[in-house]
Amino acid sequence: MNLHFWLETFNLWVVLVPLLLGYGVGRWLERRHYRSIREREQALRHVLALSTRYVPEGVVAGSAQLVTGGVVISSDYFKTFVAGFRKFFGGRFRGYETLLERARREALLRLKAQAEAAGSTLVIGVRFQSTTIAGSATPSVEIMAFGTALIGTRPPTPAA
Repeated sequence: MNLHFWLETFNLWVVLVPLLLGYGVGRWLERRHYRSIREREQALRHVLALSTRYVPEGVVAGSAQLVTGGVVISSDYFKTFVAGFRKFFGGRFRGYETLLERARREALLRLKAQAEAAGSTLVIGVRFQSTTIAGSATPSVEIMAFGTALIGTRPPTPAA
């Protein structure tokens, strides 16, 4: 085996090792984040978040407060590399879809946590705003969730 063969093999490994490392670490971090999301969704399931603009019928609120939840999530190196091929061939890219799903769920959880800290269990008028972060080597997205937390809510009292 000559020096040329070893140099070619080395060049291949220089490309493959970061790709495999990016794939492995990216998958591990994504799974860990999903586990955290599921746990917090379970813990905050009592805080309702509705897209309706109006206070539901029969709900009496003492006060209202704007609550927000924002997050910036970036793609990993492997997904970015594979996306380059997807751009060439076209079609759906599930890697970015999971990125957006994680961002939306995380933003909503942060909104619910802020509402709970304010003493609310009901948020109305929930909306999402998304922005692509440009200028970085890896695609990143910012998702902002916002709504109106109704504080001191109580169900209607039955008529006597």
